[in-house]
Amino acid sequence: MKKDQAGTLGFVPQKDIVYNKLLPYADKLDNESNVILARIKGNLARAVQLRELWPGVLFWTRKLSTYLRLYGRKFSKGDHVLFVKLVYELVTIPKLDISMMQSFARLLINLLKKKELLSRDDLELPWRPLYELYEKILYSKTEHLGLNWFPNYRAEASPKQKMLNYMRKRSVENVLKTLVKSCRLYFPESATQEMLDEWRPLLCPFDVTMQKAISYFELFLPTIMPPEQHHKGFKLWFDELMGLWVSVQNLPSWEGNLVNLFARLANDNIGYVNWDLYIPKIFTRILRSFNLPVGTSQMVVPRYLTNSYDIGHVVLWISSMLGGPQNQAQIQLNGLFSSIASFYHPSNNGRWLMKLMKLLQRLPASVVRRLHRERYKKPCWITPVPASHRLTDQDITDFVESMKQPVLLAVFSKTGSMDAAQALQNLALMRPELVIPPVLEKTYPAMETLTEPHQLTATLSCMIGMARSLLSGGHHYPEGPAHVLPLLMRALPGVDPNDFSKCMITFQFIATFTTLVPLVDCSSALHEQNDLTEMERELCSASAEFEDFVLQFMDRCFALIDSSTLEQTREETETEKMTHLESLVELGLSSTFSTILTQCSMEIFKVALEKVFNFATTNIFETRVAGRMVADMCRAASKCHPAESLRLFVPHCCNAILHITANEDVLNEEELDKELLWNLQLLSEVTRVDGEKLLPYRTQLVQILQLTLRLRCKQGYSLACNLLHHILRSTALTYPTDYCSVPGGFNRPLNQYLPIKDWGRPGDLWNLQVQWHVPSAEETAFVFYILDLLLQPELRRLQKYAQGEQDMSRDDVLQSLSIVQHCLLGAGCMLPSLDGPPVTGLVHSMVSMEETKLYIGVNYDESRENYREAICKVMRQLLHYILEHSEDDTKSLFAIIKIINDLMHFKGSHKHEFDSRWKSFTLVKKSMENRLHGKKQHIRALLIDRVLLQHEMRTLLVEGCEYKTVHQDLLRDLLRLSTSTYSQVRSKAQCVLFTALGTYNFCCRDITPRVLELLDPTRTDVTQQQFKGALYCLLGNHGGVCMANLHDWDCIALTWPAMVRSGLSPAMSLEKPSIVRLFDDLADKVHRQYETIGIDFTMMQGMLELGREISETRSPTPYMGSPSEQEIENGLALQQAKNLEAVQACSETTVMLSCLCLNLIWTVWLVDSHESTQRCVAEIIAGLVRGSKHWSFKQVEALWAFLIPLMRTALSNITVETYTDWGTCVATACESRDPRKLSWLLEMLMECPLSGEGGSFVDACHLYVLQGGLAQQEWRVPELLHRLLIYLEPKLTQVYKNVRERIGSVLTYIFMLDVTLPNTLPTKSPHIAEFTERIVSCLKPLLEGEEEIQNHVVEENGVGEQDERTQAIKLLKTVLKWLMASAGRSFTTPVVQQLQLLPLLFKIAPVENDDSYDELKRDAKTCLSLMSQGLLYPEQIPLVLKVLNEIAGSSSWHARFSVLTYLQIMVFYNLFTMLSNEQAVQDVRALVIRLLEDEQLEVREMAATTLSGFLQCNFLTMDVSMQTHFEALCKTRLPKKRKRDLGSVVDTIPSVDLVRRHAGVLGLSACILSSPYDVPTWMPQLLMDLSAHLNDTQPIEMTVKKTLSNFRRTHHDNWLEHKQQFTDDQLVVLTDLLVSPCYYA
Repeated sequence: MKKDQAGTLGFVPQKDIVYNKLLPYADKLDNESNVILARIKGNLARAVQLRELWPGVLFWTRKLSTYLRLYGRKFSKGDHVLFVKLVYELVTIPKLDISMMQSFARLLINLLKKKELLSRDDLELPWRPLYELYEKILYSKTEHLGLNWFPNYRAEASPKQKMLNYMRKRSVENVLKTLVKSCRLYFPESATQEMLDEWRPLLCPFDVTMQKAISYFELFLPTIMPPEQHHKGFKLWFDELMGLWVSVQNLPSWEGNLVNLFARLANDNIGYVNWDLYIPKIFTRILRSFNLPVGTSQMVVPRYLTNSYDIGHVVLWISSMLGGPQNQAQIQLNGLFSSIASFYHPSNNGRWLMKLMKLLQRLPASVVRRLHRERYKKPCWITPVPASHRLTDQDITDFVESMKQPVLLAVFSKTGSMDAAQALQNLALMRPELVIPPVLEKTYPAMETLTEPHQLTATLSCMIGMARSLLSGGHHYPEGPAHVLPLLMRALPGVDPNDFSKCMITFQFIATFTTLVPLVDCSSALHEQNDLTEMERELCSASAEFEDFVLQFMDRCFALIDSSTLEQTREETETEKMTHLESLVELGLSSTFSTILTQCSMEIFKVALEKVFNFATTNIFETRVAGRMVADMCRAASKCHPAESLRLFVPHCCNAILHITANEDVLNEEELDKELLWNLQLLSEVTRVDGEKLLPYRTQLVQILQLTLRLRCKQGYSLACNLLHHILRSTALTYPTDYCSVPGGFNRPLNQYLPIKDWGRPGDLWNLQVQWHVPSAEETAFVFYILDLLLQPELRRLQKYAQGEQDMSRDDVLQSLSIVQHCLLGAGCMLPSLDGPPVTGLVHSMVSMEETKLYIGVNYDESRENYREAICKVMRQLLHYILEHSEDDTKSLFAIIKIINDLMHFKGSHKHEFDSRWKSFTLVKKSMENRLHGKKQHIRALLIDRVLLQHEMRTLLVEGCEYKTVHQDLLRDLLRLSTSTYSQVRSKAQCVLFTALGTYNFCCRDITPRVLELLDPTRTDVTQQQFKGALYCLLGNHGGVCMANLHDWDCIALTWPAMVRSGLSPAMSLEKPSIVRLFDDLADKVHRQYETIGIDFTMMQGMLELGREISETRSPTPYMGSPSEQEIENGLALQQAKNLEAVQACSETTVMLSCLCLNLIWTVWLVDSHESTQRCVAEIIAGLVRGSKHWSFKQVEALWAFLIPLMRTALSNITVETYTDWGTCVATACESRDPRKLSWLLEMLMECPLSGEGGSFVDACHLYVLQGGLAQQEWRVPELLHRLLIYLEPKLTQVYKNVRERIGSVLTYIFMLDVTLPNTLPTKSPHIAEFTERIVSCLKPLLEGEEEIQNHVVEENGVGEQDERTQAIKLLKTVLKWLMASAGRSFTTPVVQQLQLLPLLFKIAPVENDDSYDELKRDAKTCLSLMSQGLLYPEQIPLVLKVLNEIAGSSSWHARFSVLTYLQIMVFYNLFTMLSNEQAVQDVRALVIRLLEDEQLEVREMAATTLSGFLQCNFLTMDVSMQTHFEALCKTRLPKKRKRDLGSVVDTIPSVDLVRRHAGVLGLSACILSSPYDVPTWMPQLLMDLSAHLNDTQPIEMTVKKTLSNFRRTHHDNWLEHKQQFTDDQLVVLTDLLVSPCYYA
C-alpha cells in the first residue's frame, strides 16, 4: 500500500492518518496534501530566511499544525527531521514572547509524538537550550518582582479565575514539561554527565535548591539508550540517587520526584536494572505512602499526606519490576495486596480510599501496556525487553490471581464501581478464565434481586468492560459466548421507568453486547451443517431466542414510553420541555434500539418494524416527551433499512396530514389538532435516512412542506421546518449509510456464511467497505428545486419588509426567518462560502498569507444562484431595519444572529456537535478497546464513526481564513448587536463575534478601534448598555480571543490607555455592580493572564541555514524558492526597525500607565495602621540588608550601627500581629548570604533570647526570629548552633508552654544537620547522641522510681530550687515538644537515641483515649504514635524489638498494653522490611503470644487484637503449631469452684489456669476474626473448638460471645457462599450458636 502511495507522492510518508484512505474522495487527497505541504515548506523557509517571526513564521507554523491534524505525519523522514530542528530552534529563541513559544512548543510536541518514527541516529537535539528556557521561565529572577508575567496556575484565584484555571492547566509549565519529555529521547549520549556536572552542586538537602535539582533530574535525565551506552547513562547516577533515597526517612518534598525518576528508569530499562536488593524497601515505602489508618489512635504527620508518592508512577514502577527469574516483586505484591485487601471492602471508607482505588485501576492497565510492548508491538529502534525478563504466562496468572480478591471486593465500593470495572476490563484481557466467572457469579443473583439495585448497576458496569473478552472466547475461556443470551434476557427487567440509573446502565449493557453480536437466528444450521463444534452447536440453538429478545425489549420500551408521557409526569403548569433525565433516557433508548436493529437479520427486522409501526400509528402521542421517544425508535428503524420502512411510514403520515388539512380553517388555528402534530413529527424523523431512498417520495413530501410551512401555529411550523431541514440534509450531505458489525450485512444464506463465527469480531481497518452516501446529480437538483420553491419567496418577502414596502407582523417575520435558517442548515454544505475582495492594509508581511482550500466532496455549481450571498444581503437589510424601528423584537434578533453565524461558518456540521461526538467516540473507544493487541482492533461501527469524524474535521477546519469585506460588514453588524440595549441579545451576539474573531486573520486590528470608540470619555452619546457591551467585547470569552491583551504592541498601545481612561466616561457608573465586576475581571485578565511580550528578537544564524535547507528539499518541491539577497537584507533591517518600534510602544504605554497609577498610590499611603507601618519598616530593612551585599566595609558598618538599635527596639515591642513579619524580615535578610557579613545581626539576635524581661511571649518571639535567621544559614554556622545549644540546655526546664514549644522547634533545627547521607562527612554541628546522653542522665530520677509520674503543679519560677524530680518532669515536657517537632521536619530518625527514651514514654502514656489528661500525658502518647510510624532500617529492627521485649516485662500494665499498640503500627508501616528478616518475625510472634497470657485482662485482649491484625495482613501465618498451641491452652483445667465467703477477696484474683485457658480462647478468636470476609479451610474446626467454651466462667464466656457476634456480622453478606465450607453437622451447631437464646442473653 505504501509503495503505490510513494509513487503518487514522490516520497514514503512517515505515518499518515489511515482514515483518510477510506473517505469517498480519497483519490484526490494525495495531490491536495502535496500542494499544501509544498506551500508550507516554501513559505516557512522564506519567512525564516527573511527573519519575519510575526506574522510570517507564526502563520505558517500554525498551518503546519493544521496539516498534522489533517494528514498526520505525511512527509518524508528528511522533511520530518528538518521540521523538528527548525521548530526546536524557534522554541529556543532567547527572549521569545511566551505565547509564541507555547505555540511553537505544541507543534514540536506534536512532531515528536510518535517516537518510533525518528531514532537517535536520525536526530540529535542539544539539552542546554531547553534547560535555559525552563530556568528562565520557571525560576526567573525577576518574576516575583512583577516584571515578567507568566500566567501560571499558582496565582491566587478568584471564583472567576477558578473557571479559567482549566485554561491555565495547559499553562506554560505543563507545555514546557511535555516538551522536555518529548525531546529527552534525542539528547546526545554525553548529556547525562553534563547534567550531573551542572546540577550536582545544588544537591544540598537543607536548602530549597535540592528540590530544584532533583526535579531537574527527574525531568531531563535520558533513560532510553541502547544497552552499550548505559555506562554513559543511568549507571552514572543510579547508585548515588538510590543511596540518597534509602538514607532519608521522613519523606522530604523531593522524595516523590526521585520515585518518579526511578519508575521511569525501571519502565524504560526492564531487565537491565537489578532491583532485587531494594524490593522490600520499595514496597515498604509504597505501603507507607498510602497513609492507611492502623491501630486505635493514630496521629498523621501532615507532610506524609502532602508529599506522598504519585500513584501513576508507583504503578509504573511495580509493573516494570515484575517478571524475571525469581519474580521477587510478585511475591511482595501478593503481600501488599493481602495486607490492604480488607481496606477495599465496601464497609470501609476514608480519605485513603481514592488512592487505593487508583492503584487498583491503574496497575492492570500498566501491566497490559507492558505485555503489549513485549508481545504485540511492532519492533522499532528502541531496545526491546530481553527474553529473560519478559513476562511469562505463569507470571501473568500470578499477577491476575493476586489482584482478583481486592478487585472483587472493590466492585461494590462507596466510590462507585468505575475503577473496579476498568481494572476488570484489563485483567480479563489477560486471563478471562480467572476473572469473568466470579463476576458472573455476582451478576446473575444481582439481576434477580429487587431490593439492592446498586448491585445490579455495579456488576453490569463491570460486565460492559469485559464484554469483548467474554465474547471472543478463545482457547482460554471457550464457554464465554454461551453466557450472552442468558445475560441479555435477564437484563431486560432493568428497563425500568422508576429507576433512572438502572435504566441507563441496562441500555448501555444491551447496546454493548448487541454491537458485538449479530442477532441472527442460526438454529437451522444445526440440520444443514455437520462440521460444527459442540460450542458452536450450543450457540446456534441458543440464537433462536434472539427474536424473542428483540420483541421483549420493544415491549419494555413501549411500557417505558407509556409511563413517561407528559400527562402522566407533569402538572399542567410545569414546563413542557424534556427534563435532563428524560433527555438522557431518550438518548439511551434511541441509541440502544438503533444498535439492535442494525445488528438484526432481515427476518427479525421485519417483525420489529411491523411492531413499531403499529405502536406509532395506532396511538397519538404528545410531541414533547413520549412523542420524541417513539419518533426516535421509528427513525432508528428507517435508518437501518430505509426502503422497507419508508414504504410504510411516508404514505401513512402524508395521507393523515392531507386528510386533516383538507379543511382550510386548520391553517390559521393557533392550537393544532394533536394527530396532525404527531404525524408531522413522525414524518420529520423518519426522513433522516439515506437521501436516494427519499427521492421516490419527493412529490408527496414537497406537497406536505408547501402546506405545513405556512401553518399559523408555532409548534406546527417548527415541526415543518424540521422536516424541511431533514429532507435537505439527507439529500445534500456526505455520510456513511451502514454501521453493522460485519461488512456486507447478514442477509446471506447460512450455508455460505455462519454469523456465529463473527461474535465479538473487531472491524478490519484494511477491509472496512464503508458504504457512503454521496449526493447524486438528481439529489443536487432536488435540493436546489426545494430552495427555489421555498426559500426564494421568503427572502423576497423579508426584503420588501426591510425596505418598508410591505407590512408583516412579528410572528410572520419570525416564521420566515425560521424557514430561512432551516434551509441554510439543511443545504449549507452545497452553498459555496461568502466571497469578495479581501480587506487590505491590516498587516504588512513579506510572505504570502493565502488560505488553504480543502476539498470536502462537493463540486459547487457556479451557474446556480449562491443562496448564501442572497441570504446575507437580505439579513443585513432586515437587521438594520429592525434595529431602527423595533429594537425590542428580540426573538427575531436571536434568529438573525444564528443565521449570521451559520452564514460565516456552517458547511454541514457545527463545531460543538463535532466536539461532543469526538468526546463520545473516545469514551466508547476507551470502554471497548483491546489495549493488549492494539493495532486499532475496534468494532466496525466505531471505525466508520472515526472516518466520518475525519470528514467532518475537514469541513470544520477554517483556521486562518482570509478576512474579506463581506466578513468585515458582518462583524461590524455583530459589534453593533453586541452593544445593543438588551442584555440577552448582547451576550448571544458576543459569542458569535468571538468565534469569528478567532477565525479570520488579523481582523481584531480592524474591530478593536471601533470597540474603543465607545469607551472614549469625550463622547456623550454612549449609553450605559453600549459601554457595558464594549467592555465585554474587550474581555472576550475564556479560551477565545481577548482583545484586551492581543500579543501585539500596536493594539496594546491603543487598548490599555483607553481602558484606563474609560473610567472618566459619562456612561461609567460605579453604582452598577455589574460594571464594577467587569472592570475587576479586565484588570485581572490584563494583570494575571497577560504574559510579558517579547520586545526584541534576534534570529540565530543556524535557523537561517535550516530555512535554506528546507527551501532546497525535493518531493514535494517547495512552492517558492529562497528569497534573494536583497530581500534578506530588507528582512534584517525590518527586524531591527520592528524591535525599535516595539521598545518605543512599550515605553510609551508604560509611561502613560505609570502616571495614571501614581495618583492611586498616594491615596493608599495616607491610610495607615500600626501593623502595616511595622511591616513596612521590616520590609525596608530586609531590602536594605540584602541590597548591601556589594557595599564597602565602612558603609556596611555604618548601616548596622544605624539598624541594630532600631531592631532592638522593634523586637522588644513585638506583638502578636507583627512577630511573623520580623521573622520573615530576618529570614529574607539571611537567605543565601555569607554569615560573616551578617555577624552584627546574628550576634545581636544571640545576645540572650530568653531574658524573661518581656514575659513568655516576647521570649518565644525572640527565639522565633533567631530561628528564622539560623534556619536560612543551614550548615554555615555550626559555632553559633553549639553556642545556642549550650545557652538553651540549662533553660530546658521552662515553665511556659509557648516557650517550651518554640524551644522544641529550635532544637529540631539545631539537630537537623546531624544526618548521615551517602558520600558525606559528618557535620560540625551539634550531634544528637551526645545531647541525648546528657538528657537521659537528668531524667534518671524518673526512670528509677516505680510510682506514677504526675505533672508538676508548682508554676512559680525560682522559689528555691525544687527537687530533682520536679526539674526532670519539666525537662521531659520540653524534650517531648522537641521529639514531636522533629518527627515532621528532620530527614532521618535518630532511632538509637529515641530508644533510650522509649521506656519512659511507655511509662507515662495513658491507655484510654481521653482528652482530659494533662499536657504531659497527651504529648507522650503523640510521641509514641509518631515514633511507631517511623521508617526502620533492617539493622535497627533487632534493637527496637529488644527494647520492646524489655518493656513487655515491666510491672506497669499500661506499659505492656502500649507495647502492643506500638507494635501494630510499627509492623504495618515497615511490613516488607520486617518480613525480609526471619528472626524478627519469630521475635514478634513470640512477644505477642507471650502477652496473650498476661495477668491483666486488657493486655490479653489487646494481644488478641494485635495477633488478629498480624494474621490478616499476612505478617504471621496461621500454621499447625499455632493452632495446636492454642488448642492445648484451651484444654487447661479450671480448679473446682470453692465455696465463696461473701465479700472474700480471693475470688477476684484470677488463677493462673484461668488466664491460660482464656489465652487459648483469645488465640482462637483472633484467628477467626483475622478473616472477616472469607472462610479459610481451618476456620470451621476452630469455630467448633470455640463453641465448647460458651458456658465457661467470665471473662471467657464474654470473649466467645463477642467473637461469634462479630463472625456473624462480617460473614452475613455472602453467607450463601461461605456456607459451602462447613459440613452439615457443623452447620447445625453453628446455627444453634448464632440464633440460640444465648446470643441475645
